[in-house]
Amino acid sequence: MISFGICTIDGNEKFTEELIYSIVEQEIPDFEIIIIGGKLIPKFSDSNNINFVNFDESVRPGWITKKKNMITNLSKYETIVFLHDYLKLDKDWYKGFLKYDQNFNILTNKILRKNGDRYLDWTLWEVTKTRYDFFTLYKRECLLPYDVKNLSKFMYISGAYFIAKRKVMLEFPLDESLSWKEGEDVEWSLRVRDKYSFEFNETTLLQIVKTNYPYKESSRNLISKLNKIKDQQFYLSFDKFLYKPVYTNFFKLKNLFLKILKRVNIFLSNI
Repeated sequence: MISFGICTIDGNEKFTEELIYSIVEQEIPDFEIIIIGGKLIPKFSDSNNINFVNFDESVRPGWITKKKNMITNLSKYETIVFLHDYLKLDKDWYKGFLKYDQNFNILTNKILRKNGDRYLDWTLWEVTKTRYDFFTLYKRECLLPYDVKNLSKFMYISGAYFIAKRKVMLEFPLDESLSWKEGEDVEWSLRVRDKYSFEFNETTLLQIVKTNYPYKESSRNLISKLNKIKDQQFYLSFDKFLYKPVYTNFFKLKNLFLKILKRVNIFLSNI
């Protein structure tokens, strides 16, 4: 039993239609699709398990946090799949989903571009709040190898797609003071990861139809460094204090802090 929640806008009906078909073709016994925003697609208007919900975009453009919280409240199933309209499920998505232990709280899986390159599917946040931000901010080593599954405290989950239990989303709703491109998925991840670990299912796949994120896979060197300090509270507290001005003002003063951070990180990463 799965609730699929799709965030969309007027003009993206073609994307939404492709995504709906990719869900329906999974042949899931019990499911619902909740679509927030955009126009009603007539061919699906009589479907008992597809719910189109009007959304006034003029109130606040890009208000995806509100849309996702609406999906949580409207969902009738405990497992919720949150999607933006520019993704679609692989034909064997549901088969892979069933192979995974259903006791997860927050789950994601492979998201690939049409050319096979990875999207932000299993990802370090650029500001890990440690001395090793040199790697993520400058070398852009943000894409974790799929076999690295113990670094939740340094990660974030892309808001484009993730699966979560309804109880988790009620406990940690998205911050409705934030809109699209204001780091709403990062802010949510930083809160929720203090209590819940992120999990990854390698057997499922989505395709993203539009994106431009030139990130690289994290090196084993970076992974080794993060593993060494991930449970050492002294180092984490020290680094968090040192970099607080950076990550609290990241979106406002990014370029300035990057210049300062580069000099500091080059020195500290060798300690």
